[in-house]
Amino acid sequence: MRFKSSLDHLDPVASRSTVGDTVYRALRDALTVGRFDPSQVLTISAMSQAFQTSHMPVREALRRLTTEGALEVGSSGSARVPAVDRKRLDDIIEARVLLERKATMLAATWITEDALDELARLARIHSEVANHRDVHDMLLKNRDFHFAIYRTSGSGVLPSLIEALWLQYGPYMRMLSEQLNSSWRDGDHKPYAIGHMEIVEALRGHDADRAADEVEADIRRTQTQLQAALQDQLADS
Repeated sequence: MRFKSSLDHLDPVASRSTVGDTVYRALRDALTVGRFDPSQVLTISAMSQAFQTSHMPVREALRRLTTEGALEVGSSGSARVPAVDRKRLDDIIEARVLLERKATMLAATWITEDALDELARLARIHSEVANHRDVHDMLLKNRDFHFAIYRTSGSGVLPSLIEALWLQYGPYMRMLSEQLNSSWRDGDHKPYAIGHMEIVEALRGHDADRAADEVEADIRRTQTQLQAALQDQLADS
């Protein structure tokens, strides 16, 4: 059974002064952790109802996300989550590896003890959430961990470029969330937080090459899972 999409996870927006940014951030976060199906159409009316806002902030948020490549232009002002395919997956992965390795190597030079302690805390939280089998919260905590590294790189450019790639990666995170839910239902207790503490330890030793290798390994593990999921999807079609 497919893991059905829902707009129930979108909370009403209360603050009128920041409604546009709030809607944008909520949709961005939802895309990043795979809340929407590949090729799903997001209509302004449905989004407005979910957020309990007027059409204008939703229209603006969809426009921004379309400009950033996270969504595609639909009909009548709607937007569509991009479809998934093997070539695009591999293209995004290779770009992520290049940028995230560089950001990690820079972080290994600049990172402080306080930042390392925070990373260790985030890694523990991610592991705990994974054990509780809350897949979307786990993916959100995974994002928090990675971007805590990239923000310590000292670069004013890399984090935003990496975030743009993560947004384009959203449809694949949907596939990953379905795969994780399926494996958990089948009794697979494999720890999905694998590798994060190794990254922390490499950064603690200011070993830039090792830290970058661990980050790449973390990305490649997910790539392998998604390639298998895409292959299964093709076999079923």
